[in-house]
Amino acid sequence: MKVRVDATLCQGHNRCYALAPDLFQLDEAGFASAVGDGTVPPGREDAAELAADNCPELAVLIDE
Repeated sequence: MKVRVDATLCQGHNRCYALAPDLFQLDEAGFASAVGDGTVPPGREDAAELAADNCPELAVLIDE
């Protein structure tokens, strides 16, 4: 599983980062992106799905 953030949709609410700071990082302007290549470590799948479900802009995407 991989997680990614659609930069065209992200508004900088940072809910993804608040829920899973090990999976997301913030840039200097406060916009999120996936850490590394977005690979979700074993056991963190629920956190990735929670982050996606809580994004008000639906910018957090999960690739199975």
